[in-house]
Amino acid sequence: RAGRPITFSLRCGARAGGMLSCAGSSGPTKSNASSRKIVIKPLKKAPKLPENFEEEMWAKLHAALTAVHRKQPVKHSFEELYRAVEDMCLQGMAPTVYERLQRECEQHIEGMLNSLLGQTPDTLAFLALMHGCWANHCEEMLTLRSVFLFLDRTHVMQTSKKSLWEMGMSIFRQHLTQRPEVTSKVRQGLLALIDKERLGDQVERSLIHELLRMFHDLGLYPQQFEIDFLQATSAFYTAEAADRLQNSDVPAYLQHVRIRLQQEEQRVEHYLHISTRKQLMLVCRHTLLAAHVTAIIDKGFNHLVDQNRVEDLQLMYSLYIMVDALPKLRQAFSAYIKRVGAEKVSDVERDRVLVQELLQFKEKLDTILSNAFASNEQFAHSLKEAFEHFINLRQNRPAELVARFIDAKLRVGNKGCSEEELEETLDRTMTLFRYIDGKDMFEAFYKKDLSKRLLLGKSASIDAEKSMISKLKAECGSGFTSKLEGMFKDVELSRDVMAAFRISSHAHKISPDIELSVHVLTQGYWPTYPPAEVNLPREVLELQELFASYYMSKHNGRRLQWHPYLGHCVLKANFPHGRKEMSVSLIQTLVLLLFNDEDGIGYRQILEASGIEDKELKVTLQSLACGKVRVLRKEPKGRDVDEDDTFFFESSFKNPLFRIKINSIQMRESEQDVEQTTERVFQDRQYQIDAAIVRIMKARKSLSHSLLISELFQQLKFPLKPPDLKKRIESLIDREYLERDPSSSSSYRYLA
Repeated sequence: RAGRPITFSLRCGARAGGMLSCAGSSGPTKSNASSRKIVIKPLKKAPKLPENFEEEMWAKLHAALTAVHRKQPVKHSFEELYRAVEDMCLQGMAPTVYERLQRECEQHIEGMLNSLLGQTPDTLAFLALMHGCWANHCEEMLTLRSVFLFLDRTHVMQTSKKSLWEMGMSIFRQHLTQRPEVTSKVRQGLLALIDKERLGDQVERSLIHELLRMFHDLGLYPQQFEIDFLQATSAFYTAEAADRLQNSDVPAYLQHVRIRLQQEEQRVEHYLHISTRKQLMLVCRHTLLAAHVTAIIDKGFNHLVDQNRVEDLQLMYSLYIMVDALPKLRQAFSAYIKRVGAEKVSDVERDRVLVQELLQFKEKLDTILSNAFASNEQFAHSLKEAFEHFINLRQNRPAELVARFIDAKLRVGNKGCSEEELEETLDRTMTLFRYIDGKDMFEAFYKKDLSKRLLLGKSASIDAEKSMISKLKAECGSGFTSKLEGMFKDVELSRDVMAAFRISSHAHKISPDIELSVHVLTQGYWPTYPPAEVNLPREVLELQELFASYYMSKHNGRRLQWHPYLGHCVLKANFPHGRKEMSVSLIQTLVLLLFNDEDGIGYRQILEASGIEDKELKVTLQSLACGKVRVLRKEPKGRDVDEDDTFFFESSFKNPLFRIKINSIQMRESEQDVEQTTERVFQDRQYQIDAAIVRIMKARKSLSHSLLISELFQQLKFPLKPPDLKKRIESLIDREYLERDPSSSSSYRYLA
């Protein structure tokens, strides 16, 4: 540039070794005689560019552009081309360079895409051509960007122009969308390949991946592919689901659905864009599962549970949770339990094995719940509700059968069961007990069975008995088990009484050959036993009088009532083939003692001599003459006892055992006994209802009929019917505990 001249001074001098040393300094300086001044003067005229500078530079760049587009060698080095672009930009020609480059790229891209029009109808071949076109475009744009990098980093960044890469994408997108024939063939080709893969054919996944990436990079993925892809997916799986459901069973269909969902997940990983995943999985789950939830359940759920197909049920649960269909699965689970349970409970012929079957059924369902349904709380609640529903269809019978089942487990003779197994069985049975509404009915039968086990010495383990009482106490409270615990106290006190009796003066009057054991029972703890009068032998009456005399001397003011039907004896019998000891009931003893004086006795004679009730005597004689151990002989022979039958002492009786137990058939409860027990429970319930009504009305003073009924349902734990409650309310009104409100006939008032 023109301006003030700059003066340099140069000093030179000799240094040792003949070297020349020079030092220069800028600016006007004083120098000695040996210094020389070099003055650089500005140009008189500013330099000018050659007239054809722009054309020459662009010609060079255009030649490079053409070579790149035609895949030919570039004559000039990339560095030289870069310098040319830099020089043009520094000379203010950047806008022109950008426009010319854009125009050249647009012409080239237009030509490439035009070449695809009318190409081969072969899907795979056309997709390969499209992929080649796109790959060439990307490669060319990367090369051109490296050449025009200075333009990209200066002019583009200083203006609002698109970067060279974005410019190329924009041009390609514009011309591609203007050619619907090309986009349609690409889209249809991609969908066809995906369908082929779904049908099991091998496809070139990398080709699909690259073309879908092209759509995404161009911003055309949603409108040019995704929408049609999701529609095609829905149509494909809708048709497939209908066909599969019709021609395969539920386990096979569920496995197919699981595999299909996994395959679609893999497609997202391999070539679909991640943004498609959510919508794709929604479509697949809806068409394969959600649309057929009810059909799948109706077709195979019950069969899977019947066959205990835990893995298939687990798969169903895991699939249904994806489509929020667990409520329907839970309803099916509940309906299955109610149906199967109702069939078991309603079948009277299965009463003998009902509890065992219910325990097995419950164990099976618990396994399904924990392993297949992931211990889902809602499913567990449905299981509980379903059991409570069907087990109370026969209001009182299940309670009785559960008590009988526990009785069988706690009795002597329950072989093949260890203490741990017995404890586990009792725990499982308590689960059934929880479902029973009529727990007071269970208590009545359990107490009756417990009394027999304790009085007849048939309890297998006192520890197991007490463990069962503790379970009932933990479940229902101390009020529920107070009488049961009182029964154990009576048995323990009876031992102490007998121990004291044996060392008393009264016991010395008993023959040494006779051993007496008496249970003194508190009437309020034990079941109600109807008084029975029989003709006891003189020896037995003397024993009763001795014990009664001793007991009354110790407990003045108490009254003893003897119950012969609960007694049992050990008789010594002399048979021609050897001496035996027979463990029999007191009623059986009365019959057998008659044969000490007679070899043959008719039925009517036995009835008159023993004083035993007719029906009881028949089953007693059956046990002695028609059972497994026959110490008497009946003529004529037969299973039933008639009034004209005659009984004889069986002199030919043989048995390898010395002590023989003859089962007491008369201890089996008849239907009449069951009805009496049930009736007593109903009577107790009436007292509880009356007490609850009075308690509620005393607290509320005045209450409407509907609110009173609601309160009673909440407080009373046994099954109730509104008509029964209404009868009890009317009874209390008649007895002047309540009165109707004069201002409202549907309300009651408490009378103090």
